Amino acid sequence: MEGIEASGYEEATPVQQQVIPHILEGKDIIASAQTGTGKTAAFLLPLIHKIITSTHDQHTINALVIVPTRELAIQIAQHLEGLSYFTNISSIAVYGGGDGNAFIQEKKALSMGADIVVCTPGKMMAHIKMGYVKFEGLKYLVLDEADRMLDMGFYDDIMFIINHLPPQRQNLLFSATMPHKIREMARKILHNPEEVNISISKPPEKIIQQAFMVYDTQKIPLVLFLLKERDFKSVLIFCSSKLSVKQLTRELKRNKLNADEIHSDLDQDKREEVLISFKSGRLPVLVATDILSRGIDIDNIDLVINYDVPHDGEDYVHRIGRTARAAADGTAYTLVSVKEQRKFMSIEKLLGKPVPKAEVPTSFGETPAYNPAASSGGAPGNRRPGKPRRFNNSASGNRHK
Repeated sequence: MEGIEASGYEEATPVQQQVIPHILEGKDIIASAQTGTGKTAAFLLPLIHKIITSTHDQHTINALVIVPTRELAIQIAQHLEGLSYFTNISSIAVYGGGDGNAFIQEKKALSMGADIVVCTPGKMMAHIKMGYVKFEGLKYLVLDEADRMLDMGFYDDIMFIINHLPPQRQNLLFSATMPHKIREMARKILHNPEEVNISISKPPEKIIQQAFMVYDTQKIPLVLFLLKERDFKSVLIFCSSKLSVKQLTRELKRNKLNADEIHSDLDQDKREEVLISFKSGRLPVLVATDILSRGIDIDNIDLVINYDVPHDGEDYVHRIGRTARAAADGTAYTLVSVKEQRKFMSIEKLLGKPVPKAEVPTSFGETPAYNPAASSGGAPGNRRPGKPRRFNNSASGNRHK
């Protein structure tokens, strides 16, 4: 309870209210929850409680949490450290990209025992193959962001790990979406699970969404304009490729904006350094690939920009779900090129309503009209002149507070 109080928790979120009692009763869980709903604490708190209130073998791994990325493993480990600070819970994060000292620490924990291990699939599989991982007394398995792990091709790695675990255990599967392949995996892993669904596929109503129809060459100038137009304290910009991240970050810095980038080409230390700077508020603008669209728990982002249209509606929801967390308001801008219009139309179908279209300043010249049915090209008839700037939020029916 001291850890909960020190972490700033006052009341449980809906997913915590629904999931925690089932976990305490020992039931398997398959839970679908939108990003930012508090699901990390929903499984950490009951796991901590069960480990410190029941007899368990201290020389084995008691709980295993498998996640898709190093960033999420680090974040959950930090969250766990805060919640368990006043207990004797032992934990470690196991992920790739570390140095020799990290490997020695991981090997020691995995061979001598740790209460909770948070890991990425590939690194854990590598340790298992070396023959010293102590799973004999494991009681709890958590798969977090299961849909993302399958998208990243980790199915075989996950099943390899699970085949080395004791068959008698409690299984908790968390996924933002529930496609057929997740349910297939759940059938193989879970035993008579309780199913919990918390409003997926729809962004929070309080997010002010706007879309700008532009040509590719207008994207960087428009981002610069938007960032200078209003004083946003914390801005997260998503790009679909590392090349776009690097190009945009270079232009932001050239225009004297305090911005940095995060993507898989950076070494682990640099990625952690950038993320800590952004979380702390020292870095106001972060440009990222989709590695950050799920699972990174940052509460104070007030603007998300989709520099590229996300691949699908679920990715859109996850990207813009980085803003308007907890009780805060947030804004989400999406820059839509001609060739991305059909993709954006499919996102609007998933949302169940159109995203308000913002007007691009006249100084930008001609901009494309929104005509998804004819968006494969960019013919002269698919253009309209730029219009006077009007970036208020009247189109969305909200005012940014």
